[in-house]
Amino acid sequence: MAELLTPAILLSILSASVGAATIILLAALGELLTERAGIWNMGVEGTMLCGCLAAYVAMCETGSPVAAAGAAMLAGVAAGLVIGLLTVSLKVDHFVTGLGFNLLASGLTLFLFRSYTAGGKPAGYGTIDRWPIPFLSEIPGIGPILFNQHLLTYAAFLLVPLVSIFLSRTRPGLECRAAGENPEFLEAKGISVAKRQYGALLVGSALTALGGGFMMLAFATEFRPDISGGRGWLAIVAVIAGNWRPLRTMIAVIVFAVLDSLAIHAQGVGVAIPYQFFLMLPYAASILLLAVLRTRSGQPARLGIPFLRR
Repeated sequence: MAELLTPAILLSILSASVGAATIILLAALGELLTERAGIWNMGVEGTMLCGCLAAYVAMCETGSPVAAAGAAMLAGVAAGLVIGLLTVSLKVDHFVTGLGFNLLASGLTLFLFRSYTAGGKPAGYGTIDRWPIPFLSEIPGIGPILFNQHLLTYAAFLLVPLVSIFLSRTRPGLECRAAGENPEFLEAKGISVAKRQYGALLVGSALTALGGGFMMLAFATEFRPDISGGRGWLAIVAVIAGNWRPLRTMIAVIVFAVLDSLAIHAQGVGVAIPYQFFLMLPYAASILLLAVLRTRSGQPARLGIPFLRR
């Protein structure tokens, strides 16, 4: 373990954690918006996979990270439409829908990927560059950790206060929360509950898929099956651990990201402890958090309950 405690390795772990947190944070913020509107979207993992594949194909075809990010978000919107059709319009159980969508996305992305490569060697590309902020990135210690990251990382962390303000200080945000707390009130006011839920689901799914797209652009050079590696599930746990609050959700995401980064570095420096132990840490932490925080639930009152008009 001493190999992980050297200043250079610790700096590398923390810097990588901020980047890795971007993937889960984008997905978690998307899931937070969706759940505050009353939709318990368990298809985050599948949506992220769709974003990964869309970003990979767009990057291979155009070489443009912007086009790849846009393609990922469009894939997310498409995934959100499918989930919305089942949960909002057809009133199918949210858990069944999400789990079924994950299975569909896992198989469909593999089929499309193999069709795209025609059984040959997958095309690859270089990862995108970081955007160091002048002067701030040169601050000893925190500079390289916080201010030498990718552009989308800065945007993801900036989204945390923006989502908080949207939910608490804007009319659309309050209507979104009302859809998850008291949809009958919205209905009585003549406001469409379905439109608010569809809106939250589409925006949330786009953010989730963008998280997958960012993973492809910043950390991978080619697509592979199930590349999201369970990060979609961690995003759902982060929302619960964060008690459905943006800032607390971000803190939970950072904890998962640090443990994830620790596992990667443990393999690199050859720690005597089997690396599988470190790989399980984020998931063990998620179970522990769920057990500890089970009685502190700020869960929306109508989360996961289909709304039936009277």
